[in-house]
Amino acid sequence: MTESTTPLEHAPRTGGCFDGDDPWWAIAATQPRMAQGTHTGNQEGRPTTKAEDRLDRMLQVPHAKDEPPVLAPRELHTEHAGDSEGFLPREPNSLRDAGITANEIEALLLKYLLNRGSATGRDLSMQLKLPFRLIEGLLRQMKADLLVGYKASAPVGDYEYHLTDAGCERGRRYSEQSTYFGAAPVSLRDYTASVEQQAIGKLPLRMPDLERAFSDLLINPALLSQLGQALTSGRGMFLYGAPGNGKSSIAERVTNAYGKPIWIPRAISVMGQIIRLYDPSNHEELPLAPSEELVDPRPLDHRWVRIRRPTIVAGGELTLNNLELILNESTGISEAPLQMKSNCGTLVIDDFGRQRISPKELLNRWIVPLERRHDYLNLASGRKIEVPFEQLIIFSTNLQPKELVDEAFLRRIPYKIDVIDPTEDEFRDLFRRVAHSMGIEPQEDAINYLIDRHYKSAGRAYRFCHARDLLLQVKHCCTFHERPFEMTSEGFDVAVKNYFALL
Repeated sequence: MTESTTPLEHAPRTGGCFDGDDPWWAIAATQPRMAQGTHTGNQEGRPTTKAEDRLDRMLQVPHAKDEPPVLAPRELHTEHAGDSEGFLPREPNSLRDAGITANEIEALLLKYLLNRGSATGRDLSMQLKLPFRLIEGLLRQMKADLLVGYKASAPVGDYEYHLTDAGCERGRRYSEQSTYFGAAPVSLRDYTASVEQQAIGKLPLRMPDLERAFSDLLINPALLSQLGQALTSGRGMFLYGAPGNGKSSIAERVTNAYGKPIWIPRAISVMGQIIRLYDPSNHEELPLAPSEELVDPRPLDHRWVRIRRPTIVAGGELTLNNLELILNESTGISEAPLQMKSNCGTLVIDDFGRQRISPKELLNRWIVPLERRHDYLNLASGRKIEVPFEQLIIFSTNLQPKELVDEAFLRRIPYKIDVIDPTEDEFRDLFRRVAHSMGIEPQEDAINYLIDRHYKSAGRAYRFCHARDLLLQVKHCCTFHERPFEMTSEGFDVAVKNYFALL
């Protein structure tokens, strides 16, 4: 990669929120260097490497006085939790309570200072999401060990710290193992305990909960009852049937029935390995509102994130690698697999049977976790760890389950739910509901014409998706020809010709 393809704007910035998960930082951090304010170790005229130049730029970005603190929390949408939380991570009183060692904290502090250049003790506390009192003594010890020095004084008896030559060298060695310097990780033991307390199988579920979760879908009471029984078990289900009847829509809304948010750690430490669990692309953060925090004045452990119960969907792109820890060899940080990210929520295997892995491979991988509710993952060192496997797994497929997997696998997925075609009355009602949602009045004559001419006469099956799809066709035709959008038999003729040409 040439320098021209890696502009400075891609480097970590002093004003950003960065935790060391960057390949360029990983390269630069392992280069020999001197403390800030001294020469970079090029005393003999040795040409600097691109990685060293890049690290110099990282450390030399000025910090304006009126710039917000680098570690100030982002403003995020807050939402009331409603009922009281079943699990609340409380601020630790000691490193032992936090499940982390002084050496691990030292490594995070040195790596962060290697990236930042200098920071106050309270900045460091905010970066690691730990109370300042837990790291204050360690900072004094690091000062006595000549790993850090005072650059300036700071308010409230604090100091601005910078690395010494020895601190730079030790920080570089730590970075060779892992460049992570984000929130202090939570122990696997604490994470496992949190999953056990927040598992969906422990939550009571009633019909009103389901009706609320599926309020925007037309679902008959018999199907809703089957779904409720499956969700109460908290184990898993097959949703199968003809395409277009809303299997994916049902699967994606299931988690809403459980309501309460959950807490997950940002990162987990296992045998010296950092596993990143919190994933903004799959997890929606729901910070407590100030009024909720006042209910219980005890401070929270900010290494944990309050999120909406996750719904993670894996389609045809699913591979066996997605089900294992994925190590970034440049940074030394592992990414949690999909099933771990979906704990206490729902994992949807959409269009099951058409993945890049065969159903048999998935069967062999998951047959034990489905039975015992825990999974085994391999660390980069080769050691195996046991992690919770506590999510509702939904296999959505257009095929018959017995055509995809054997009896042993079917037995471990206790509920098989056939999402059948709508009845004629449901089909008519669906057109009325969709028409209202699109801002037009339903015309009974046009609906009767569509059903008699294009369904009954043609021997065509009803599908839940047809109302939306056909009315969109009518709308597009009206828009193009500059006509008012309305439901007519002529409009349905055009829509049916376009939509069912090859069906």
